[in-house]
Amino acid sequence: MRLKLKGRRSLIELDAVGDGWHRIDVEGVGAGTLYKYVLPDGTAIPDPTSRHQPEGVHGFSEVIDPRSFHWTDRDWNGRPWEEAVIYELHVGTFTEEGTFAAATAKLDHLVDLGITAVQIMPIAEFYGKFNWGYDGAMWFAPSANYGRPEDLKAFIDAAHRRSLMVFLDVVYNHFGPHGNYLPAIAPIFTKKHESPWGEAINFDGAGAEVVRELVIENALYWTSEFNFDGLRFDAVHTIEDDTPSHILRAFVGSHPRVSTASVYPSHHREL
Repeated sequence: MRLKLKGRRSLIELDAVGDGWHRIDVEGVGAGTLYKYVLPDGTAIPDPTSRHQPEGVHGFSEVIDPRSFHWTDRDWNGRPWEEAVIYELHVGTFTEEGTFAAATAKLDHLVDLGITAVQIMPIAEFYGKFNWGYDGAMWFAPSANYGRPEDLKAFIDAAHRRSLMVFLDVVYNHFGPHGNYLPAIAPIFTKKHESPWGEAINFDGAGAEVVRELVIENALYWTSEFNFDGLRFDAVHTIEDDTPSHILRAFVGSHPRVSTASVYPSHHREL
């Protein structure tokens, strides 16, 4: 496995550290650097867990500094669940611009309407310009169609200043048909089960440990790095797992407050 930095001719060999993992510390690389991984067969792929894909699912990944955004909501602890009046919001159609920034400018309209919580439809990076969000291919990258990660953080920060909770719709039952590079490096799919959308995600077969960890880390990523108040899990009835501890139990057991509507309140930045 090698690392390709945009603008540099030479590739950088990654160090194998066991169990299929690789790592490297590269001097001079920081926020804004564009990179790809190069597989042993010479295929260059974006980082499947990229935080930002400015050129789309097939382009270079961008290094993001998760600590660069200055939050103003540190005293925010959410609202009682019985106060939730939820507005489901699709970022691409909520405003003419279809961006996080434009949506932020409309938050006062939701407050005036009596809304106390916003549920954002899935935003994981997808192929193309238009999507309802349920074909996400890169789970850690908010779609560049809507703006940069800091724009999403600014939306959530502004919502909390207005006493609005913000939930995120997440999809852990399938990947979109274009731009999912995880199968090239991990046993992400299984033939043991079937999915309404194609190959089933491997939650209980050989190598499933790393897949389960990926999903849990993704959920924690949204609630800790972006300060989402909670998550709504899409189509949980299609998530197949024959292990003694179903993957959904990993989420339920991590947080005492779980609603029957598949919304996982996380007022203290945790699951």
